[in-house]
Amino acid sequence: MDRAGRDVLLLLVWGDLLINYVETMVVPAIPTIQNDFSISSTLASWITSAFIIVGAVVSPIFGKLADMFGRKKIYLISLAGYLVAVGIAGFSPTIYTLIGARAVQGIGYGIFPVGLAIITDVLSPEDVATAQGLLSGSVGIGTALGLIVGSYIDQNFGWQYAFHTAFVLSLIFFIVILLKLNDTGVRAARSVDYVGTSLLTISTLLVLIYITEGPSMGWLNFENLSFLVLGLLLMAGFIFVELKVKDPLVDMKLMKIRNVMVANLVGVVSSIALMIMYFGIIYYAQLPPPFGLGLDILSAGLTLAPATVVMLVVGPIVGKLTGDAGPKPLLLFGSLLSIFGFSLLIINRGSPQDLVLDVIVAGTGMISIIIPLINMIAVSLPETSRGIGLGVNTLLRNLGASIGPVLATSIMTSYKNPYVLMLGNRILDVSFYPGGEAFDVMFEVAIIVILTNLGISLFTQNYKLKGRGRNVSL
Repeated sequence: MDRAGRDVLLLLVWGDLLINYVETMVVPAIPTIQNDFSISSTLASWITSAFIIVGAVVSPIFGKLADMFGRKKIYLISLAGYLVAVGIAGFSPTIYTLIGARAVQGIGYGIFPVGLAIITDVLSPEDVATAQGLLSGSVGIGTALGLIVGSYIDQNFGWQYAFHTAFVLSLIFFIVILLKLNDTGVRAARSVDYVGTSLLTISTLLVLIYITEGPSMGWLNFENLSFLVLGLLLMAGFIFVELKVKDPLVDMKLMKIRNVMVANLVGVVSSIALMIMYFGIIYYAQLPPPFGLGLDILSAGLTLAPATVVMLVVGPIVGKLTGDAGPKPLLLFGSLLSIFGFSLLIINRGSPQDLVLDVIVAGTGMISIIIPLINMIAVSLPETSRGIGLGVNTLLRNLGASIGPVLATSIMTSYKNPYVLMLGNRILDVSFYPGGEAFDVMFEVAIIVILTNLGISLFTQNYKLKGRGRNVSL
């Protein structure tokens, strides 16, 4: 890897670290925000859902725009939207202002597919695999910083200061990108597919709203079902339009490429399992004994931190192995290791140390699944379509990431046990918490999800990048 390539990679790693740090630091603060604004847990859940939903929608759109108008320009637009929204979030006078700001922050998710497209522009396929491993591993460091530093700021200074510090960091990063990042890629001279873009945006929003509101409104509630039905109809309309227009937002022929299809399906499924793991660990660590470990916010975050650091080390190794051995062995290995890790979470979670070990095993398996997906998309598509291809994959992984917490929350709600607070012979209070069975079922569901992932991975068409030229497509 030459110096210019390393410089670009370091800039993009910084961006991924920043976004993941900010988004993870929000999670431990949600109970505090809920109390400050005196709102329900359902409304509080939109603090994260608003970001995820908008991020899912903009990913393919910004990927396509980057193919058309240049990577740097769209990267900066995405980052600028994020910067402004983070600044507003820290001064939010109402929960609705905060949720609105979080939705606008979702624009920042566009830097992920655009950044990955930049990497494929400036590096050889062999270096791309290692670079993608480093980028994916940086997610772990960003998550660890968010859980530890973010939890500390939330606990000692207030959630507003978490956003204030994030604004300063985002502003510095924006200036550096403006001055240091060069434009890359071959611009595709195409018209904007306004109809397809509108259909994809609205249909994705409606489906994700249905998933998010399912636990509170009910899965069979008529109003909530109307979101799903209308969303699916519009999605079908989107596919129909894309097959007919001259310059579609998403070229459906490219999406039918075997490895692209496998990568997209695995992206959805693996993201479900990953978010079940994160939500399960965070809740279990903080619930009072005998339901959980009774840890405070910072200590609960520390149970995940070692695993995220391990991911940073493992990421580049998996990336190199993807180039040397091909994606298929890594997908199969990652699936089997994840199943082992989730099995440990069922039988071995009696202490914080046990939890750390379990998450390291499961997390290593998950990173071994995620890294090959990016490489499969980048290698299988032509240069002028990589941005949109990576954007669609990001959208689908976000869809899975939206389903995971809903599944985890639904399971915890379904398996609650009473906790009776006594004073002498008098009952002072009766509370209900998710019992051990809830977390057993949660991790069992994750195992079933990963078994599905394993089955899909068997259809991967393996390839090796060693010795190939810069422009590789299958």
